[in-house]
Amino acid sequence: MKSRQIHIGFIALALLFSCAKPPIAEMDSAKEAVFTAENDADAAQYGVSSLNRARTALKNMEDAANSKRYDAAKNYAAEAVTLAEKAMSDGKAESIRIKNEAASVISSLKSEIEETSINVNAARYSQLALDHDALDRGIKNAYTSYDQAQSSMSAGKYKDALDTAMSVRANLADINQKITNAIPRRK
Repeated sequence: MKSRQIHIGFIALALLFSCAKPPIAEMDSAKEAVFTAENDADAAQYGVSSLNRARTALKNMEDAANSKRYDAAKNYAAEAVTLAEKAMSDGKAESIRIKNEAASVISSLKSEIEETSINVNAARYSQLALDHDALDRGIKNAYTSYDQAQSSMSAGKYKDALDTAMSVRANLADINQKITNAIPRRK
C-alpha cells in the first residue's frame, strides 16, 4: 500500500510539472520594460549599470524559460522589470542633476570671463611680461565657448553644455594663473 501511495505521488508530481506553463505575461512585461529603458535617452546615457543588469536578468529569464524552469523565469522577469525601471529613474535623476549643474556654471560664467578680461587688461597696463595676444585669444575663445555652452543648454544637451562650461572655467583659471605668475615677487 505504501509503495502504491509513493507511486501515485510521483505521478501527481510529474503531471504537475508537465502541465506548468511559462509565465508569458510576466516575460512580455519584462521584455517591454527593458525595451522601453533601452530607448529612453536618459536611461541609456546615465542608467547604464542598471540597464545592463536588466538585460542580464532578461537573458537569464529566457534561459530559464527554455529550460522549463518557469518559477525562475518569473523571478528573473520581475527582476528585469525592477532594474529597467531603476535605470530610467537613475537616468532621469542624473539628467536633472547635470542640467542644474550646467545651468549653475553657465550662469556664473559670463561674469568670470569679464573678470578675467579685466585682469588681462590690467596685466597689459602693468606691462607684465606675457603674451598679451594669446591672452586676448583666450578671452575671445572663452566668449565663443560660452555661447556654445548656452546653445547646448537650449538644445537640451546638458552634458555637452556642462563639459563646455567647465572647459571655459579651466581655461580662465589658466589665464589668471599666468597673470599671477607674471607679477613680480616682492622681497
